[in-house]
Amino acid sequence: MSYRLGVDVGGTFTDLLLIDEESGATCTAKVLSTPQDSSIGVLNGIARICEESGVDPKKIHRVMHGTTVATNAVLTGKGAKVGLVTTSGFKQVLQVARSFCPGGLGGWVSYVKKPLLAPLQLTIEAEERIAANGEVVRPLDKAALRTSLKKLKAKGEVEALTICFINAYVNGEHERQARDVARKIFGKVPISISSDVVPEMQEYERTETTVVNSYVYPEVSTYINNLQASLEKLMGKDVQLSILRSDGGLASSRAAAASPVNLLMSGPAGGVAGAIYYASRAGYNDVLTFDMGGTSTDVALIQGARARVRRETRVGDVTVRAPSVDVRTVGAGGGSIAFVPQLTKALRVGPQSAGAVPGPAAYLQGGTEATVCDANVVLGYLPSDVQLGGNMAIDKAAAETAVQKIADAMGIGLMEAAEGMIKIINESMFGALRLVSVEQGFDPRDFALIAFGGAGPLHGNAMGILTDSWPVIIPPGPGVLCAYGDATTAVQDEASRTYVSKAADITVEQLLADLESLRERAATSLNADGIPAEKQEATYQADLRYAGQAFQITMEFTAADLRQHGLAFLTDRFDREHEHLFTFALGEDHELVMIRAIVQSRSRAIAEVRVGKEGLSLDECKAHDSRIYHEGRWHDAAIYHRNLLREGMVISGAAIVSEMDATTVVLPGYMATVDAIGNLLITVAAAGAK
Repeated sequence: MSYRLGVDVGGTFTDLLLIDEESGATCTAKVLSTPQDSSIGVLNGIARICEESGVDPKKIHRVMHGTTVATNAVLTGKGAKVGLVTTSGFKQVLQVARSFCPGGLGGWVSYVKKPLLAPLQLTIEAEERIAANGEVVRPLDKAALRTSLKKLKAKGEVEALTICFINAYVNGEHERQARDVARKIFGKVPISISSDVVPEMQEYERTETTVVNSYVYPEVSTYINNLQASLEKLMGKDVQLSILRSDGGLASSRAAAASPVNLLMSGPAGGVAGAIYYASRAGYNDVLTFDMGGTSTDVALIQGARARVRRETRVGDVTVRAPSVDVRTVGAGGGSIAFVPQLTKALRVGPQSAGAVPGPAAYLQGGTEATVCDANVVLGYLPSDVQLGGNMAIDKAAAETAVQKIADAMGIGLMEAAEGMIKIINESMFGALRLVSVEQGFDPRDFALIAFGGAGPLHGNAMGILTDSWPVIIPPGPGVLCAYGDATTAVQDEASRTYVSKAADITVEQLLADLESLRERAATSLNADGIPAEKQEATYQADLRYAGQAFQITMEFTAADLRQHGLAFLTDRFDREHEHLFTFALGEDHELVMIRAIVQSRSRAIAEVRVGKEGLSLDECKAHDSRIYHEGRWHDAAIYHRNLLREGMVISGAAIVSEMDATTVVLPGYMATVDAIGNLLITVAAAGAK
């Protein structure tokens, strides 16, 4: 038997999903995350899931992991001290940046720019110059560079080095020469060059991206290498560790450690991948994803069973030129803390979170502040006899004590305060869903909504009401869906180049030849990981704009599309997308700014599993009766064991469906139907129920 393991590290829990590749059978586990060193939580989780499943760790051959190590390094400012080498005259490239301040029209008034990731005192200049067409204007002065690098090293501060020369995206020879000189001086200090990391135009973005790669490199590579060593010790030398990239593909541990800037959105991308897996199998290819965890909520839009991918990744106030799934995050989760400001007496919830430590009051881990989780316990949505993570009890009295503080501060009743907390957090998350739908020209009523994460199923029905997106899909194992996404995605890499050519001046044959050279470059990483050419698939992208525009739109296509329809396949689609986004299309003067090749491995399919127990009636799936508080009054509700439910069963609200990793609430006036793959499909029970 062969097993693969998906691991997702969140702010509160580390989720694990073990899959038998032959039978499709799964086993899940949740353990508390260990923020001080997330690998401890990963190894604790592996020990638990192997113990509970009875699987020998040495039978696990593939481990797929979504990680927040790179993200946290940027957010907390705990990355490496980066030295920067620029072309002479470009020392202030990061300081000059772009004339943009976050916020509204008056954003510049309150905006405080954080210190540069590569400070000026650790920046030196090299005498060299490459022209915009790639020709050498001034050769690299290696002797002068060697002297400058020795002075830089003498400062004793540099922990990672970045080399970024003007126009290196066209010709990276000078950067490679400078790297060879630097290696002899800096020894084992990691060196990133822009022509390897992001060979694209726009000097500031290229420099910032390469600097961030250096900034997170030591911590990410140390984490990945240590985890790889620990897994080999536990599972054997043949275990393959893959890390989820920001764009939703996997990278081998070797490739991930070498290019950590591509991991900044690794965590949220796993949930989107898992959502596509289950929603598409249920027949829903246009979906809004709603991933609510303990600390934050991530949302995304899926169209045609493909997630929208941005060509830039933003973490805090750092923006890098790296592809990422278009996920929007809001500081709202099960651990979000409620408070009542003394001045306004208006209830607020989040973005501060109780996290894993001390956690919500109901967890009895030392938390005393009222959280969203505690409000769900008080309202009966999260029954006190439900066990989190398989062995974590919930204390209702502690939750009531915490929420009562909020009620007293506002001069209202306990239940009113708890329901108010839930409504406020729901509106906050609804705002995030509007960002990926309404504000990008999409009507949420044209989409289904898939709710997952540890807290997503608790709020999924309510979010369906706010967005009017139906059905609301609750996948099997929603609390570990990110881990499922990690375990079911494929290894991929990409290569790109700046093109800047008018579509009218390009022939199909020329474009196909250029794309083929990019495909070969992108395949290098997969070849190095032992993935044969016959198991690789390539797709292509082109960034288009109208001549004179300062922004572009990415179009995806295959070589067959181009051969069959010519360049009109790209320009016509671009016109339609431009009209969709901006209400007009020019229909001429199209320009290809960037082209890229994305090479992906064909992953081994996982066997489908039938859900539930044959012969059981719905009543036999019931755990016991309970009640929930909704819209100002109590409603009788039945609690069901999800693992017993089978295809075709219909659960009428009010009801609660309980499983190891999450709890689903079906509100009064709604119903949940079990489909063939185990999804719960929540819809309106009758006309006028909303």
